[in-house]
Amino acid sequence: GSPYQPVIEALESHPQKKFYNVSKLGGAKYDTLPYSIRVLFESSVRHCDGFLVKETDAMNILDWKTKQNHVEVPFCPARVVLQDFTGIPAMVDFAAMREAVRNAGGDPVKVNPACPTDLTVDHSLQIDFSKCAIQNAPNPGGGEAPKVPARLSPLRAQPRKGPCRGQAGCRGPCGEPGRHPGPFSAQIENTPILCPFHLQPVPEPETVLKNQEMEFGRNRERLQFFKWSSKVFKNISIIPPETGMAHQVNLEYLSKVVFEVKDFLYPDSVVGTDSHTTMVNGLGILGWGVGGIETEAVMLGMPLTLTLPEVVGCELTGTVSPFATSIDIVLSITKHLRQAEVAGKFVEFFGSGVSQLSVADRTTIANMCPEYGAILSFFPVDNVTLKHLKHTGLDKAKLEVMEAYLKAVKLFRNDESSSGEPEYSQVVQVSLSSIVPYVSGPKRSQDRVAVNNMKSDFQACLNEKCGVKGFQIAAEKQNDTVPVQYEGNEYKLSHGCVVVAAVISCTNNCNPSVMLAAGLLAKKAVEAGLEVKPYIRTSLSPGSGMVTHYLSSSGVLPYLSKLGFEVVGYGCSTCVGNTAPLPEAIRNAIKQGDIIACGVLSGTKNFEGRLCDCVRANYLASPPLVVAYAIAGTVRIDFDTEPLGTGFDGKSIYLRDIWPTRKELHTVEEECVISSMFKELKEKMEKGNKRWNLLEAPESTLFPWDSKSTYIRCPSFFDKLAKDPVSPQPVENAHVLLYLGDSVTTDHISPAGSIARSSAAAKYLTSKGLTPREFNSYGARRGNDAVMTRGTFANIKLLNKFIGKPAPKTIHFPSGQTLDVFEAAELYQREGIPVIILAGKKYGLGSSRDWAAKGPFLLGVKAVLAESYEKVHRSQLIGIGIAPLQFRPGENPTTLGLTGREQFSILFPPELSPRMTLDIKTSTGKVFSVIALFENNMEITLYKYGGSLNFVARRFL
Repeated sequence: GSPYQPVIEALESHPQKKFYNVSKLGGAKYDTLPYSIRVLFESSVRHCDGFLVKETDAMNILDWKTKQNHVEVPFCPARVVLQDFTGIPAMVDFAAMREAVRNAGGDPVKVNPACPTDLTVDHSLQIDFSKCAIQNAPNPGGGEAPKVPARLSPLRAQPRKGPCRGQAGCRGPCGEPGRHPGPFSAQIENTPILCPFHLQPVPEPETVLKNQEMEFGRNRERLQFFKWSSKVFKNISIIPPETGMAHQVNLEYLSKVVFEVKDFLYPDSVVGTDSHTTMVNGLGILGWGVGGIETEAVMLGMPLTLTLPEVVGCELTGTVSPFATSIDIVLSITKHLRQAEVAGKFVEFFGSGVSQLSVADRTTIANMCPEYGAILSFFPVDNVTLKHLKHTGLDKAKLEVMEAYLKAVKLFRNDESSSGEPEYSQVVQVSLSSIVPYVSGPKRSQDRVAVNNMKSDFQACLNEKCGVKGFQIAAEKQNDTVPVQYEGNEYKLSHGCVVVAAVISCTNNCNPSVMLAAGLLAKKAVEAGLEVKPYIRTSLSPGSGMVTHYLSSSGVLPYLSKLGFEVVGYGCSTCVGNTAPLPEAIRNAIKQGDIIACGVLSGTKNFEGRLCDCVRANYLASPPLVVAYAIAGTVRIDFDTEPLGTGFDGKSIYLRDIWPTRKELHTVEEECVISSMFKELKEKMEKGNKRWNLLEAPESTLFPWDSKSTYIRCPSFFDKLAKDPVSPQPVENAHVLLYLGDSVTTDHISPAGSIARSSAAAKYLTSKGLTPREFNSYGARRGNDAVMTRGTFANIKLLNKFIGKPAPKTIHFPSGQTLDVFEAAELYQREGIPVIILAGKKYGLGSSRDWAAKGPFLLGVKAVLAESYEKVHRSQLIGIGIAPLQFRPGENPTTLGLTGREQFSILFPPELSPRMTLDIKTSTGKVFSVIALFENNMEITLYKYGGSLNFVARRFL
């Protein structure tokens, strides 16, 4: 057990609950640590075993102030999240490990992930489905109406499945516009999709149905494998496909904030293969995204290693201006962080302004981490978080324990706390009061105008020469009005009049609460007696399921429609009916009077795409401002001094009278929306869904591998599983498989993208009876090591010095043939000849990919000899059992006079030590020394056991 057992205490208010009282252990040093570092410290204390996590590691974290950037520390997260098919290789390895443990005489039932692992299968299915939907989407049509741009075609703007809550940080498939396909469950059962607002069928092209049936078939095998995993492994839970909730709600649903295992308490923390993992930092949960191999190591009970990071404190001060929306705040904070150079660091928020951010704002900011390069953006738990958790349905007793625990270990952030703030590496200040709302326009989206300058700016545009901003209207004509008859009333049109107002859920950073703000503004406007002139073309496109949920559960839709904001964009007949072009009379009046009429929209970048040729000024504004400008009927208005209109009993109503306060907004958001959303998700999770429940899967302890399968097969990582470590075997007379230059990236090594028809993987799939149409991608087949091994070094940009031009080829020296890398490796393996790789500087650059180490291992590579390595890739090579060797400083194959055509013998002494020197002999009689890049004894131990997979598997024997 941990040497820190003596600091285990009982929680005062709940004596049966125990915890490590790290704040006592750390004393005064602990009190100045950033909250995120306190979480790292607690984890190292709890996992301290003297081998994987040492006492010195815990003390290094406590000395963060002096040790940051200088030491590597271990981190054992509380749980793992795998996103869809990135989870397949990890689960396949666990299945293979059961097989190996049984073959070695152990009990396969003992093989389970060491830490709780959640697998969300929601994403990939949709991504696979979207392609056909995009090609066949009908156009919602409607003349020159404020068309919903093509990328929101009705098929994808469907009801239940929202894109992510903070999409701007969304890298990867879910962030590409137009990748939010329809609820395919309904389509496969051949029932028409209904528009969620008008409950009328949405026209569906036939082909889509067929494609989607095919897609489910294509995924069935992988889904059955997941289903088997969820039945037989302990510690694995699966969020099945089609729970129909935004991915981010799933991530939050899995979050515990404080873990409680057998009455023992500790902070929640997480790593995952999902780029959205950082979102949970908004809830006070430390977490970030890592590669597949690191995730798998954590599932095996190994710690992650990271350089103790700098922590940038982001201090929020002041109060938010009432008209600034969540989007304004989020974008402004992320802009400050981008300028502050926080790449590779932790960011942590503090200061009196933090309490003004709702949890939705926090998770959006945390989710946008990749945009400003931080590892994570941490918001310690405070009263706002607790209130939010109450609304998500956490019971009262749990909340009390959570609060008591977080306060006992000083992980609870208090605005009033007298104990002072932590000391940060640097502080970035953001004054919330300086955040003012902007609109963009009138011609280019990069021209921003502060709302309070709108009137004078529009005036300037009228004066200015025709160009990017100007309209060049003669001074004497600037106040012209044109009378127009419409529906039996007379109206006057003037420069700056609003004729199109579209509330569109914008795709890039839609925090649904801004759409809710527009709805609450509409409600207060209707209650005050304000109206929108009937000739203004108003429309509402909710876009995502999440927004639909926000608008319907809060009850604001009737008010929006009363002001004329009717739902469009779902492709049902009512939707299409609502997208009529501008009335003839209005168009004629605009042309005849040469009026500069305006369109105001939220979202959509297609700026110059012109809503209608007679609307010459277009502004992008937040959803509530679109509603405000529609009520005012003109953009030439100063909201501070001029009323929007007259309400009941002729009273002047100003924007400030009907603008919803942040407090009102947060209350509705938390009490109506969040609580109904989580209630619905819980019900769905308990019921499971029909197709998932009906999906048959085996229940055997060992997975019944299907020899015909081209998706999932048992890899050979554990063939040599042994209980005791072997002393490293010498590598004798090895040939060089590849002779590479500098900066070879993991993209060159690891299989990625589509499977080329001439490749080794294509030959294999063809031999299994597949046609090129059925190849799918390497990503989809990452559960099949035969495909992945053939795809290793199959990148057409690979420059092998033996070949002299970019090609995925090499020379098999015994026969002199030029072959695919895989074919050459296979021949060497048949002949019993080991292979090595020669490379230059920075071998293994780029993002961590699990097959960049697994692939070379299965090709029979025993060692890599390079001038220098990317840190992460070096440790992955050791993790799979390949020796990373480094030329001595100033030496390389050229200076040593090596051609790579020689045979190499590497001598390992019986006892290895970190960074020791080894001798290499070549068949031409040369002898030279290299450094074995094992950084510590743990890496040597892992290498002796044949890598971390085997090291852990051995514990089950």
